[in-house]
Amino acid sequence: MFIGEVVGNVWGQYKHPSLDNKRLLLVQPIDPLTEKKLGDPVMAVDGDVQSGPGSIVLVIDEGSSARQILGDDKAPVRTIICGVIDSVCLQGKEKRYA
Repeated sequence: MFIGEVVGNVWGQYKHPSLDNKRLLLVQPIDPLTEKKLGDPVMAVDGDVQSGPGSIVLVIDEGSSARQILGDDKAPVRTIICGVIDSVCLQGKEKRYA
């Protein structure tokens, strides 16, 4: 699980049926307090949380959990956005995003 910023959209003409009506987004992992980029962006499915470019999100990067959120054991998914973050409190410091 990690915190990231949605930095773009992904479009594809053909998708697996379990991804019909699901948005594919690019998420840049970040440090939650400094917003410093950590690693490369990854593609993730929006888990019906209405995230979009600029959103700070909570991402699960584990296939079984992602498939449980989608409710489809056969979905070819590993990474899913499961929440939009309003604020983070870490080591006595708070960062607000909303």
